[in-house]
Amino acid sequence: MPELAITQTPIPGLLVISLDIRGDNRGWFKENWQREKMTDLGVPDFAPVQNNMSFNNRVGATRGIHAEPWDKLVSLATGRIFGAWVDLRSGAGFGRCFTTEIGPETAVFVPRGVGNAFQTLAEQTAYSYLVNDHWSPAARESYTFVNLADETLAIDWPIPLERAELSAADKTHPRLVDVKPMEPKQTLIIGSGGQLGRALIQAIPTAVPIARARLDLANPESVARFDFRSYGIVINAAAYTKVDAAETEQGRREAWAVNVGGVAALVEAARKHRFTLVHISSDYVFDGAQTLHTETEPFSPLGVYGQTKAAGDALVGSLAAHYLLRTSWVIGEGDNFVRTMASLADRGVNPEVVDDQFGRITFTAEISRAILHLLQAEAPYGTYNLSNDGEPMTWAGIARAVFAARGRDAASVESVTTAEYAAGKSLAPRPRHSVLSLDKIISSGFRPADAMTQLGWYLSSLD
Repeated sequence: MPELAITQTPIPGLLVISLDIRGDNRGWFKENWQREKMTDLGVPDFAPVQNNMSFNNRVGATRGIHAEPWDKLVSLATGRIFGAWVDLRSGAGFGRCFTTEIGPETAVFVPRGVGNAFQTLAEQTAYSYLVNDHWSPAARESYTFVNLADETLAIDWPIPLERAELSAADKTHPRLVDVKPMEPKQTLIIGSGGQLGRALIQAIPTAVPIARARLDLANPESVARFDFRSYGIVINAAAYTKVDAAETEQGRREAWAVNVGGVAALVEAARKHRFTLVHISSDYVFDGAQTLHTETEPFSPLGVYGQTKAAGDALVGSLAAHYLLRTSWVIGEGDNFVRTMASLADRGVNPEVVDDQFGRITFTAEISRAILHLLQAEAPYGTYNLSNDGEPMTWAGIARAVFAARGRDAASVESVTTAEYAAGKSLAPRPRHSVLSLDKIISSGFRPADAMTQLGWYLSSLD
């Protein structure tokens, strides 16, 4: 019996699948879509939601060439066809063509944007296709077509088109030169108004920033109503980050609403619409008892903010297609610790700064660069620690580096303990050690920039 096997074609992502078909005196049996076996061999786990059938009475029935806004798996129940596929996606492969003859023993995986056509070679041919989105009149607006008789493609149809059965619509489709390519799905940035969101907009100018008025993570219904169909990647840079306020009655509700309820709604949307979710987490999911935190360390949050981030991490981790970047001590455009210290240095103020919490700063430009790397390199999905590189420091150590860079005596920064700084204040507990192991993201090919070098660049930008 033939074994299940996958053959690559000249069109990226278009796969020919030789099926294991077994017959006896009664007929035959095949596994037309076998998720575990096929994904192990390289077929995308495309999560089909609809099965369509096309029955063709006559030899020469010809359909296509249609590129649809979803992936599909085509196969035959009976009969035989000559199949033709044309890459109608934007890019260097636009217009590339592949043809082959198939029967019930073969299936073809057709990625979004690749035009599909066939001509029947036997009577009573039953053509079946699984798709991973529901058909709708609105979805049809996103189809792309090219004419079956296009001279550039020069498809060698077994039965000349003038003798074949074609629909009136298929006869009028445009030539390749007039076809508008199907663009890839877009990238969406949630939380585009924050420090990281602004950095992401600069790093990914083609991405679509979304305002809170249109997509509010504090309201799961807002997420459920949003149309994600145009997006292949969603970067969640939004979060409730008021660590101390989260310990209050109102803050606790708001933190859970955004960091857990909103993330749960995003995860559900990612499953439904099959986009890759990029999510930003925090060192606050740990209690800081260990001096170095790896991606596999169990959660141990001290306060409400950390508890909500840990719960959000667990939700995101349930998705197959996700990148979760765990960061520490984030610095970007807007109010932050480094900007505050620079202002105090410039104004001649001598601050008291905590000197018994250890970590590394993470610039938003570095987070953006890491996200781009993971996406472009198609790194394995999962959790990655990320901060700038270099020796761990305390908040007081960073403040002294800022003071020195501004021409002030580093000794102007006075050290205090966390307990001394918190005396008389309503502060949330902080992890003492926030240093994140960077081994995993380095092994993916990304080299985090040195923290002090990037600090110098950042301080220069303030001038």
